Amino acid sequence: SRDKTTGHLSLEGMKEKSLEHLQQQDNAGYEILMEESKKAWAAHWARMAVSIESENPFDQLAIRFAQYHLLVMAPRHDSRYGIGAKGLSGEGYKGHSFWDSEIFILPFFTFSLPEIARSLLEYRYHSLKGARKKAKDNGYKGAMYPWESAWLDDGEVTPAWGEADIVTGKAQKILTGHIEIHITADIAYAVWQYYMVTGDEAFMKRSGYEILFDTGIFWGSRLDLNPDDGTYHINGVIGPDEYKEHINNDAYTNHMAHWCIDNAIHYYHRLKEHDPGTFSRLNKQLHLDTEIEILKNKLDRIYLPEPNGEGIIPQNDTYLQKPSIDLGKYMRQKQAGTIFKDYNIDQINEIQVTKQASVVMLVYLLEHKFNHEIRQANFHYYEPKTLHDSSLSLSSHAILAADIDDLEGAYDLFRKASEIDLGPNMKSSDKGVHAASLGGIWQIIVCGFGGLRMVGGKLRINPKLPPQVKSIRYPVNWKGNPLEVMVSKGSLVIENKGERPVHLTVSNKEYTVEKKLAVKF
Repeated sequence: SRDKTTGHLSLEGMKEKSLEHLQQQDNAGYEILMEESKKAWAAHWARMAVSIESENPFDQLAIRFAQYHLLVMAPRHDSRYGIGAKGLSGEGYKGHSFWDSEIFILPFFTFSLPEIARSLLEYRYHSLKGARKKAKDNGYKGAMYPWESAWLDDGEVTPAWGEADIVTGKAQKILTGHIEIHITADIAYAVWQYYMVTGDEAFMKRSGYEILFDTGIFWGSRLDLNPDDGTYHINGVIGPDEYKEHINNDAYTNHMAHWCIDNAIHYYHRLKEHDPGTFSRLNKQLHLDTEIEILKNKLDRIYLPEPNGEGIIPQNDTYLQKPSIDLGKYMRQKQAGTIFKDYNIDQINEIQVTKQASVVMLVYLLEHKFNHEIRQANFHYYEPKTLHDSSLSLSSHAILAADIDDLEGAYDLFRKASEIDLGPNMKSSDKGVHAASLGGIWQIIVCGFGGLRMVGGKLRINPKLPPQVKSIRYPVNWKGNPLEVMVSKGSLVIENKGERPVHLTVSNKEYTVEKKLAVKF
C-alpha cells in the first residue's frame, strides 16, 4: 500500500485495521458521528465561507456546492497526490491532474487555505523527477511537466489515442501529451502566486525556487531560433485552445514562457544577494550560473505576439488570417464538441473558432502587461469565436467581462458556469463533477465580482458587482493575516483579524488596513 499509515502492514493487517476502525465508528453511533462532522465542517466554513446576496438564491448554493467539492477533493493529508480533473466524484480522465489544478483550483486554496495550496504544490515538487525525464526524453533541459500527471514518478500519462475522426473514421492521435506544453509555465506561475500571497519562504527554499529555476531552464532550451533575424520562437505547439494544433507562437504560451524565464532570472539575482546558502545549494545542483546566463542572452529576443492596429493580440501566427464561419449552431447546443459532427480537427484548425479561453486567459493572468483597452478589445474579438467547449472557459471570460465593466455579461457567464454541474442537464456530471469549473466559480465571485487580485506581488481589491448582486462577503489570508472583505453597492469594508497591518490598493489608491477599512467607490 502507498498509504502512509498502513504501508508497513500486510494485506491481512490492513483488513484488520480497517475492520477495527469501522467497528469504532459503529460503536460511536450516528448522533456522535454527526455532531463530530458538524463541528469539523463548522471549522472549515469559518475559514473559507463565501456569501453572495443576489436576486437568485441559487447563486449562494452554487458557491457553497463549489467550495464543498473543492475542499473534499483536496488530498491535504498527503502531498504525494494531486487533484484529479473530476475530483473524488468520478473516474473521468482516469483521475489525472492537469493545468486545471494550478490555474483554476489552486487560487481558492492559496487565498483561503494556504496550507492545502502548499501541499498541492509540493505534489508538483515531488513530480520533478518525471518532469525532468520528460524534458530529457524530448531533447530539452530542465523540467518539462507532463500534460497529464498521476503518481509521482509516472511521468507523462496522457492516452495515445482518442475518438474516431468524423471524416476518416480512424482513431485520432492525442497530441496534448506531446505538444501542449504551457502547463510547465502554469505550474511556475502558481508557485510564484502562492509565494506572493503567503510569503512562505520556507516552502520556496525547500521546493519553490527549484521549480521556478528548472521550469525557466526548460523554456530556454525549448525556444526555436529564427536564423533570419536572431529572434526566438516557440513552434509546433497546442495552446489553451485545443482546437488549434501544431501552431507557431501561441500568444499564451510565448508570453507565459517569457514570464517564466524572466522570473527565473529575477530570483537568481535575488537569492544570490540575499540568501547565499540556498543559492549555493541550487547553483551546484542546477548549474545556475551557466543556465541563467543562457536565459539572459535569449530573454529579450523571444518573439511575443503583440496587439495589432485594432488592439487584437493574434492567438498564433495564422489565426487572424483564417476565415470565420457562423458558429451560432454550435453555441446553442447543450453538449460540448458538437462541431466535430460537421468538421474534423484538421478542418477546425483552419477556422477562426476557439475551444476555450486562450488570449482571454493571457490578459487575465498577466493583466499588468495589457491596458484596459487592449483587454476589452480582445474580449470582444475572441468571446464570440469561443464555443466554451471546455468547462474551464466560462470563468475566465466572466472575470474579464467584469474587469471591462460588462457586468450583465459577467453575471450571465457566471450563471452558465454555475449550471455546469448543478443545471438542468442531468447527464453533465455522469463522469464526475468539473473540478476546474468549481474553482472557476470561486474565482468569478471573489476575483471577478469581489475584485480580489494579486498584481505584481501586491494586494488589490477593485469590486465589480453586477446589478443582480447586492453584496458579497469573502475571507482572504494575506501573508498570514486573515482578512474579511465585505462588498456592497458602492462600498467596500475590510476587517483585518491579524496582528500586522496590510497594505493594498483600491481603485488606484493605496491604503493600509490596521483593523478596519471602509472605502466608498
